Amino acid sequence: MSTPAATISEFASGLEWADIPAAVLAAARLHILDTIGCGLAARALGVGGEALGLVVEQGGRPESSVIGHRGLLPAPSAALANGMLCHRLDYDDTHTGSGTHVSVTVVPAAIAAAEAVQATGRELLAATVVGSEIAIRVALAVPMGFHHRGFHPTSVCGIFGATAAAARLQRLQPLVLTNALGITGSMASGLFEYLADGSATKPLHPGWAAQAAIQAVRLAERGTTGPATIFEGRFGLFSAYLGMKETALAQQLDDLGERWETPNTAFKPYPACHFSHASLDSVRELMTSEGIGAADVSEAVATVPADAVAFVLEPSAAKLRPRSDYEAKFSLQFSIAAMLVDGRVGVDTYTPARIAHPQTLDLARRVGYQVQDYPSYPEAFPGGVRITTVDGRRLEAQVPFQRGGPANPMADGDVREKFVANASLALSEEDVSALERAILTLDERTDLQAVFAPLGRATAVPDLKPVES
Repeated sequence: MSTPAATISEFASGLEWADIPAAVLAAARLHILDTIGCGLAARALGVGGEALGLVVEQGGRPESSVIGHRGLLPAPSAALANGMLCHRLDYDDTHTGSGTHVSVTVVPAAIAAAEAVQATGRELLAATVVGSEIAIRVALAVPMGFHHRGFHPTSVCGIFGATAAAARLQRLQPLVLTNALGITGSMASGLFEYLADGSATKPLHPGWAAQAAIQAVRLAERGTTGPATIFEGRFGLFSAYLGMKETALAQQLDDLGERWETPNTAFKPYPACHFSHASLDSVRELMTSEGIGAADVSEAVATVPADAVAFVLEPSAAKLRPRSDYEAKFSLQFSIAAMLVDGRVGVDTYTPARIAHPQTLDLARRVGYQVQDYPSYPEAFPGGVRITTVDGRRLEAQVPFQRGGPANPMADGDVREKFVANASLALSEEDVSALERAILTLDERTDLQAVFAPLGRATAVPDLKPVES
């Protein structure tokens, strides 16, 4: 019987290196680089290390590199710790159309699994591409469907991509891989309820999914079976989670290996929810073109697509006075105020001292919002801002395609600069340069444990000074 899981398995195990376009491989290298940089910045800030502490305490067979630990740990443990760190700042990439943080689930799983089997750089890259394509397409089968039910597709859908990546590296046969995907379906999880109080469960989602993916592969390899109808079945993913029997998954899988979504995954210029970015760039544009700052603003109105409201604008009481850094990252009111006060939004914007900054909080209370229809949504995360100045001027800017996405891309050099800025917070200049060079030149001769050895030397810098704009 041909099922979506079987189609995914055939693609994941059978894709040839020569069939992956150079542009897709180049994108995969940059996404690996970007993901690792985000994890290093979190380590420097001393956040997201709870899973790291746990897996170090648990110990186990030395297989894979871990950010902030000098030594190797079991691959599932490494995937959990690295996944949590890499998502902790909410600075990692997003595939806009699917609303999924792709690389932060796939990359930690792929790196950990690749090191465990002593794979080559090429094998890691191919697995990353496979995992990214699958994670995206599972989510694209029901665009925003999981969001509307309170499920986080980064983990609920991303775990299938991570499983495909790990299975390819483990060289599973298609039938065994199908079992692994069936097992994975019982591990798919992640709820948006952290939005209620700014809890830090969201960073756990990709780490848990990456860990579970590797475990599912190892269980399947040892004979555990899983339902081949895990996606479309009566109690499969879409029916059980969304109450949906009809989805676009078959269409999404029809052109695997012909249409490539990996290069369409958007890099983030700001460490905050992607729904905020276009409005933040709009504020930045007006500050530059009109020469305004916080003292010139009487009020500001963010314009956003309707889906953004529940994530970054309501409930207003929590958004206007964030109780945690994570709540601040999901407050467009706070983020706009921070941009106006500081002229920038960076990794230090959401530190405890900054989210309690009186001037920023006062200005946040003067930020409202208006829902607007954008033809570019949901393929992009659009937004804008209207600012009324104290002298009565009304200024407006709109960004229909957020910076970093395929329609408004960040240059490769900008992504590399972001990595260097992030990684330099936790590593020496020598280690940063070596890591960047090695990731961007992954090939069949690459010793992955040597490539990722600098990760273990990443250190926390609790008194981190604000980054200069």
